[in-house]
Amino acid sequence: MALLPILEFPDPRLRTKAVPLTPEQVTTPAFQGLLDDMFQTMYEAPGIGLAATQIDTHERFMVIDVTEGREQPLV
Repeated sequence: MALLPILEFPDPRLRTKAVPLTPEQVTTPAFQGLLDDMFQTMYEAPGIGLAATQIDTHERFMVIDVTEGREQPLV
């Protein structure tokens, strides 16, 4: 896993319109690896959510975990 750079306002890339994912895209090992990296980045930031656009991946999904113990990660 790797920490990903997080874009911050006023970076113009944050205004890029994200595209929807297909069911085939979300079942690949590459997508799972991206999710793992996003969760690690979010927890290290520290934060409770991270949108794909914030890591310069303009696809329509995000990761969140609002629990104190970080035990309910959601995509």
